[in-house]
Amino acid sequence: MPAAKKPSTRRKITAPEPAPATCPDCQGTGEIRETVRVGARKGRATDDHQTALCLTCWGTGHAAD
Repeated sequence: MPAAKKPSTRRKITAPEPAPATCPDCQGTGEIRETVRVGARKGRATDDHQTALCLTCWGTGHAAD
């Protein structure tokens, strides 16, 4: 004799997780942009820039919890 059918369990409806907050230093890009400075005493700013990995979020673009 087959077993009796059991009613199926209800599934919980969950809301999607909110997106993580963006990093305040790099605005979510994961990189920061620094102006290149030349000169020994005054450090004159040039028109050139260099990019580096954001140390606050380690390049992920998400704010640290």
